[in-house]
Amino acid sequence: MKREHKTRAVALLALPFGLALAGTSPHIEQAKVTVTVTDLRNAEGVVRACMTKDETKFPKCRGVPGAYATTADAREGTVTFTFSDVKPGRYAIALLHDENGNGKADRALGMMPKEGFGFSRDAQVRMGPPSFEDAVFPVGAANEKLTIRMRYML
Repeated sequence: MKREHKTRAVALLALPFGLALAGTSPHIEQAKVTVTVTDLRNAEGVVRACMTKDETKFPKCRGVPGAYATTADAREGTVTFTFSDVKPGRYAIALLHDENGNGKADRALGMMPKEGFGFSRDAQVRMGPPSFEDAVFPVGAANEKLTIRMRYML
């Protein structure tokens, strides 16, 4: 009994002085999410990627608080990039192969994408982008690896 009492006393004394004892300080783990994009048709432009947990804004995330964005030079075939310091949560990723580097998704006839696109979980595109729920994946403390296939309509 005396030994247990001493341990508590040391812990109580350490707290006012800002000392942390093993196992007593809260630490939120942050992960890396590594994405391999396959089926790129050429090396023109860049691949733009955004990862968000805001289901009301998906697939857009420009200006969305807490969203992650990155670009990688396009390469025919496959390109890989990593989102770092990702907080745990539920996320969805949207990709654009911005072949002309103008920063936007170009369309033909006002609707059909002229450039490549892709979504986490290879979520299917029907009459528009997939829902957040179709593309969502969990991120915890462990690093994640995803593969997303680039698709082209034209």
